Amino acid sequence: MSFKILPTAKGNINATENSVTDSNQSSWSYQQLETGQTLRNCVQDHWNCWALIFFCFFTRSHMTNYGPVSYKGKLQSLSGKTMMVPWLKEHFSNTVCRNGCSRCNSQAIAIMTSMTSHQLPSCSCPTHSRSLNRTIPHPCARSASGHLSYLNIWLILCLFPRTCVSSPSKPNFLLILADDLGIGDVGCYGNDTIRTPNIDGLAKEGVRLNQHIAAAAVCTPSRAAFLTGRYPIRSGMASSTQQQVLFWNGCSGGLPPNETTFARILQQQGYSTALVGKWHMGVNCKTRRDHCHHPLNHGFDYFYGMPFTLLNECQGTDDPELAKSLQDTYWLYTQMITLAVFTLVIGKLANFFPVKWKIIICLAICGLLHFLSWFSSYGFTKYWNCILMRNHDITEQPMNLNRTASNMLKEAVTFIKRNKHRPFLLFVSLLHVHTPLTTTEKFQGRSRHGLYGDNVEEMDWMVGRLLNVIDKESLKNTTLIYFASDHGGSLEAHRRNSQLGGWNGIYKGGKGMGGWEGGIRVPGIFKWSGVLPAGTVIDEPTSLMDIFPTVVHLAGGAVPQDRVIDGRTLLPLLRGTVRHSGHEFMFHYCGVFLHAVRWHQKDSGTVWKAHYATPVFQPEASGACFRRGICPCFGDGVTHHDPPLLFNLSQDPSEANPLSADTEPLFDTVMRIRKAVEEHRKTLTPVPQQLSPYNNIWKPWLQPCCGTFPFCWCHEENNKADSIV
Repeated sequence: MSFKILPTAKGNINATENSVTDSNQSSWSYQQLETGQTLRNCVQDHWNCWALIFFCFFTRSHMTNYGPVSYKGKLQSLSGKTMMVPWLKEHFSNTVCRNGCSRCNSQAIAIMTSMTSHQLPSCSCPTHSRSLNRTIPHPCARSASGHLSYLNIWLILCLFPRTCVSSPSKPNFLLILADDLGIGDVGCYGNDTIRTPNIDGLAKEGVRLNQHIAAAAVCTPSRAAFLTGRYPIRSGMASSTQQQVLFWNGCSGGLPPNETTFARILQQQGYSTALVGKWHMGVNCKTRRDHCHHPLNHGFDYFYGMPFTLLNECQGTDDPELAKSLQDTYWLYTQMITLAVFTLVIGKLANFFPVKWKIIICLAICGLLHFLSWFSSYGFTKYWNCILMRNHDITEQPMNLNRTASNMLKEAVTFIKRNKHRPFLLFVSLLHVHTPLTTTEKFQGRSRHGLYGDNVEEMDWMVGRLLNVIDKESLKNTTLIYFASDHGGSLEAHRRNSQLGGWNGIYKGGKGMGGWEGGIRVPGIFKWSGVLPAGTVIDEPTSLMDIFPTVVHLAGGAVPQDRVIDGRTLLPLLRGTVRHSGHEFMFHYCGVFLHAVRWHQKDSGTVWKAHYATPVFQPEASGACFRRGICPCFGDGVTHHDPPLLFNLSQDPSEANPLSADTEPLFDTVMRIRKAVEEHRKTLTPVPQQLSPYNNIWKPWLQPCCGTFPFCWCHEENNKADSIV
């Protein structure tokens, strides 16, 4: 831990970890340099300051009137009453020293004892695992006589830590992740037609990341990387098939139990942890109730939300969204078999065909089995996938979309209020703004961008409600708030001529495109009042995977050493103590297929990007895969590039002008990216593929059901959604 004392107009005082340089002047202030430790400018409320001043004065008067005070023979006579109040009046409002264990009143005696040696003691409170394991020089010590006059300040700070300490040793965490939100949909990222005042205010009061990158361009792998800090290919959450995400609640794939999430580490550090909203990383492995992939098996103490994701089938008013082309194929085969059976029956009865009845019956049975095999799953998607759970219990099957947003907001607010006196992690995984864009009547027709804009504005209102609760419960200075999207907006989502997907600004591509910026560059905003500088904008490459080590570090946990962690802690970058992020290379996958690599050339600050494969747009100049519904990762829907397409993102962020050896003098130098790819692949180890065809098919014996299968329906939440004003 190191700190410095900033010079002011009255003098120049410098302090290091090992020394304090005196000055004849008396005006100075502190500024913390080491993140998440001690010594913070925390007294901002002048009423509290004056209360402490008078308390300190009367305390000294009382103690002095009774002569020398002794506590276990450690304290010396208290003197200097007449100089105490003027000094406090001039300096106390902007100068506060703080022990790392600010919540622990039991440390008061230790601090009083240690003041005679000009040192602060290390915190030994078992509740706060991130104790200071060493003493630090007491910066208030300026002379033997002056030192004693500051004793009351330290005593008050320890006895009344909630009055003036800006943040606890363990901050709370509020992580908000939107679904399918485009970077161009938010006002602070350039949108001037959709109103997002709460998210914009978050950026104004915090830090905005301009190059925040998702680890995948679709939900399941991106969220797995977010929780584990690892590329999804390392955990088996990347697909080698056309199905890039989990398709069923009743499938056996999901986030492996041996993966470590930041929620699990924080749970071990004494945090109360909760997930409210979307999960989409599996439920069961072998039986209907083993819950091996469930959030409660990955470090969350409480879960309320959707184990799957929103779909058009949940509303039932639009075309099917889940593998629509596959369903169309299955339905075509069913019609062909039905037509063949009907033709053979007519021909047999009319003696047109000498066909045995056994053949006709066998064909009819095969057709029926084929129909049941796919319709029993896809035909009842609303019942199998569109469900709400509280912990392990199903509360709605199918879910009532009109009440879902209100229910989830109520659960999140209740969790914050219930845990305001202890460290907590709340992961709010919003269902907004995924299709079918369920929007309450209050917000319908309010925006200039149809139903999608309405849904974005409702999402912003929900974010505002969460921020208001944090402020109301006096948690603003003790809570790290984070807002992002799991990947870019969907370009192919539409209803007739209406666009139902997001806008990705100037960036090419969108959801499902693992290499193009529009699919992976997302909003990223941090706020921690009193710790992170307000109004800061950072252009360095960062990743959603960085949340893992950042949160773990701040909570006092240790990043696992038995596996590769691809995320990098962000706090030094967010606070401005370093200029560059910890990422030199970032690898952009589409499923298990490497589509692009980003190189941050730190000596020049240039960001290069090489594309090894890009999707084939349909129609060609449309910028999306409208005919397929989502762009594929391999096969005839992909174009491979050798040498790769090279872009200078620092000058061409929209990736419009590929470079070549003829146009870029550094082309050969940049091609060192290939060596980085080889080194990266050496770190990959074979793991079970969670999105394999077998793991990603519907299995009736794994289907969560609140009744007796297959009669699964319940509506326990109908009367529990209180309106939140």
